[in-house]
Amino acid sequence: MPAGVMIPARNMPSMITGNGSVSGYGTSSGLTLGQIMFQQPNNVMEGQLHPLEMTQNASESEIARMRDEEFDSTNKSGSENHELGGSGDDQDPRPNKKKRYHRHTQHQIQEMEAFFKECPHPDDKQRKELGRELGLEPLQVKFWFQNKRTQMKTQHERHENTQLRTENEKLRADNMRYREALSTASCPNCGGPTAVGQMSFDEHHLRLENSRLREEIDRISAIAAKYVGKPVVNFPLLSSPAPPRPFDFGSQPVTEEMYGVGDLLRSISAPSEADKPMIIELAVAAMEELVRMAQVGEPLWMTSLDGTTCMLNEEEYIRTFPSGIGPKPTGFKCEASKETTVVIMNHINLVEILMDVNQWSTLFSGIVSKASTLDVLSTGVAGNYNGALQVMTAEFQVLSPLVPTRESYYVRYCKQHAEGTWAVVDVSLDTIRPSPTVRCRRRPSGCLIQEMPNGYSKVTWVEHVEVDDGGVHNLYKQLVSSGHAFGARRWVSTLDRQCERLASLMASNIPTGDVGVITNQDGRKSMLKLAERMVISFCGGVSASTAHTWTTLSGTGADDVRVMTRKSVDDPGRPPGIVLSAATSFWLPVSPKRVFDFLRDEHSRSEWDILSNGGAVQEMAHIANGRDPGNCVSLLRVNSANSSQSNMLILQESCTDPTASFVIYAPVDIVAMNVVLNGGDPDYVALLPSGFAILPDGMTVTDVGMADSGGSSGSLLTVAFQILVDSVPTAKLSLGSVATVNNLIACTVERIKASLSCDNA
Repeated sequence: MPAGVMIPARNMPSMITGNGSVSGYGTSSGLTLGQIMFQQPNNVMEGQLHPLEMTQNASESEIARMRDEEFDSTNKSGSENHELGGSGDDQDPRPNKKKRYHRHTQHQIQEMEAFFKECPHPDDKQRKELGRELGLEPLQVKFWFQNKRTQMKTQHERHENTQLRTENEKLRADNMRYREALSTASCPNCGGPTAVGQMSFDEHHLRLENSRLREEIDRISAIAAKYVGKPVVNFPLLSSPAPPRPFDFGSQPVTEEMYGVGDLLRSISAPSEADKPMIIELAVAAMEELVRMAQVGEPLWMTSLDGTTCMLNEEEYIRTFPSGIGPKPTGFKCEASKETTVVIMNHINLVEILMDVNQWSTLFSGIVSKASTLDVLSTGVAGNYNGALQVMTAEFQVLSPLVPTRESYYVRYCKQHAEGTWAVVDVSLDTIRPSPTVRCRRRPSGCLIQEMPNGYSKVTWVEHVEVDDGGVHNLYKQLVSSGHAFGARRWVSTLDRQCERLASLMASNIPTGDVGVITNQDGRKSMLKLAERMVISFCGGVSASTAHTWTTLSGTGADDVRVMTRKSVDDPGRPPGIVLSAATSFWLPVSPKRVFDFLRDEHSRSEWDILSNGGAVQEMAHIANGRDPGNCVSLLRVNSANSSQSNMLILQESCTDPTASFVIYAPVDIVAMNVVLNGGDPDYVALLPSGFAILPDGMTVTDVGMADSGGSSGSLLTVAFQILVDSVPTAKLSLGSVATVNNLIACTVERIKASLSCDNA
């Protein structure tokens, strides 16, 4: 670099060190990447170049002084003109002197203009050479260039001022337009005027709202009691806490607080007073339709060719229920299915779970990505949920970033039809409050629950939706269109498996002879609660929810790897910092059962788990969760050759049913797990879950692909990782970290394909 030249630091490239490679499992509760270190270059450089017009050396100053004296003498004698500028209009500031003018010739001006374009700051040598060619003194050349630079600067500032003045006028006009709009704004709920900056939840408004709610509850309760035929009772305030539920084991609810609700669902508010009578009438009609659809068979329901599913006869449905919620929207497809099963849960407890949004969304965490209750029109009568009415929003998911979630705004109504027989129905409220963004409409859907001996319940589930599924990836088109992704069989299979899980939690006759079985009741409860939170966190970070923004990585060797980041701050259940979630979905030409057995087996884990570094994996403890041996929670230990990783543990839950299977795991700290196994609070154990979601491809209908490995059915496998890339939540995500996680996904996919003998898949 030539002496006397300095490049500003902001133009120097950052010096990046560190390769961002994955170091494998550690003792921390989550997967972490090596830190990417940034070093800025030294800004201290010798020979800084100063602008020529700012500082002149001593010799030039002396020459200027001498020539000023010479020019003064010539002015007195009248033999010479003093040059002050290109225009010749500037006045000599010294008094008592006769002002003389000297204009440059056209040739001189043109030559200096041309030189100015090439070099606006000539040095001494250049000024002398130019002056000799044009017959001018170097000082005259110097003054001309100074004036020219000042003139150019003034023109530039004048142009900038004009632009800023125009922009200012535009902003002032926008401001006036916004002020006018705010002055005429009205409340979307009541239609009244709004006051800008006014507190909406101050004490005065709360008291007025409280009084209004008391009157509203009494009126709605009287209406609900008329429909259910029960006497009117006084109900508590809507803000009072709900009574404790027998099957609420401290589950972490799948709510908007955990995942962050999307703008669309957040924009939906509670229904207005004028809407509530129509909502009640709609709910009563929907309940009647659901019960009839659950009890009748042909010709309304037709059995599929393989005899495994019930299909709705749409023409018969229109004839049977001509009123309904209106015709099917243009471009929407109908998905309707019915399924019956017997579950190990008391019918009263089942009703209570369905009517509690937190317990319901937790029970179906693989299907419900988030849910909330907007308003409670009735809490029921006689101390139970008979006649309960709730206005809700929910988002339904498939565990893959390739299938958009389905948002729904609906009312849920519960009614007891006979002794031991209950029904819970959902129906969309789009007819009352239409929205152009709605892509899914729920016609009367829900379940009929009948009491069975020994604490069992018979559940008949009806799922009837109209949906625009144009955003579904081609890989999942067949699964979604066949009804297996969101249909009734998916709901009852999940319900059956979760009821077995809850029953295993309550079991007290645990055999003590089996090695590794956790018999401590408090330890079992804490470990299952921790595993449940792990599964919920995994499910909430995989789907294409409105609360998530996925970025697709292309040309990286993996099939459509999607990544997104989250910032974890003050969350005791997740390590602080920036968490990178990466997921990909692909097809395998083997049955879901074979894929599930391979991934959950600790003996084959080293074949695909890169982060175990080839170490042997051993099961230390487990809790059985149902009849299928694949439904269990395990505590695994990686016996790594690296002594620093010898105490690393993995918490894993594997679960399977006829419609879906999951293998979800997270590294856990051994000290924290000892506290959990002794019955301690698991909410403060930090987890970053990773794992697999295994679904049938929808191409076959015989047991939805859960046949033996010799069958022709294929699998849709989603691989997802959550990795802590920086422990500082405000840090910037580096491209090296993204590339490292992307390579981790790609290598895992290739290993799974190779191990399952489908390299060419």
